[in-house]
Amino acid sequence: MNTLSYKTISGNKATANKAWLVVDAENEVLGRLAAKVSKLLRGKYKPNFTPHADCGDNVIIINADKIRLTGHKWEQKTYLHHTGYPGGQRFVPVKQILANKPTEIVRHAVKGMLPKNKLSNAVINNLYIYTEAEHKHEAQQPKKIDLNQIM
Repeated sequence: MNTLSYKTISGNKATANKAWLVVDAENEVLGRLAAKVSKLLRGKYKPNFTPHADCGDNVIIINADKIRLTGHKWEQKTYLHHTGYPGGQRFVPVKQILANKPTEIVRHAVKGMLPKNKLSNAVINNLYIYTEAEHKHEAQQPKKIDLNQIM
């Protein structure tokens, strides 16, 4: 058996075949959407997936303000941040974030599904989120995909 013909192929940034994908977030549950989009961003469904390289696709999410939250999360879910000063812990309800910055709810959920390392900071830059059905990436000829059919 010739073992030299069975070399492990390690993908890198130069050999990654990055595609542009459009995901419609209308009536999608936030956590399930974030889990599937994070896999697309990392490239885990590709045969040349490499954990230490950015081999994922560029993902465009449209209709981000029409997401669904299950249960009583619209009334009970809060986001936490700290100002850095003593007693500076702030709780912001999800309805207030939806009114001010609806794209941040989706971005926060997707970033939470990515690994906590330097690569996730680079991978999250491949995510583009819009509140309308229109986006400005028509020149890249993105493919519209249905997340329920892929995974």
